[in-house]
Amino acid sequence: MATLPKAKGPASYFPSIEKTYGKPITHWFDTVKQAGPLRHMELVSLLKTEHKMGHGHANAIVGYFLAQK
Repeated sequence: MATLPKAKGPASYFPSIEKTYGKPITHWFDTVKQAGPLRHMELVSLLKTEHKMGHGHANAIVGYFLAQK
């Protein structure tokens, strides 16, 4: 059985984020999308203050999300 390549960059945080906060990554992408056109650090701050997310996890979600645009 082949193994998947190890995720790199922000995506490497996704399994930990899902386990820690109990919601799929798609939930967090939807949260960021619904926040509107905010800047990177404004979105990070939103996840940290409103969802009690750690800085590294919040930054990974926002960085990945914005890179997909």
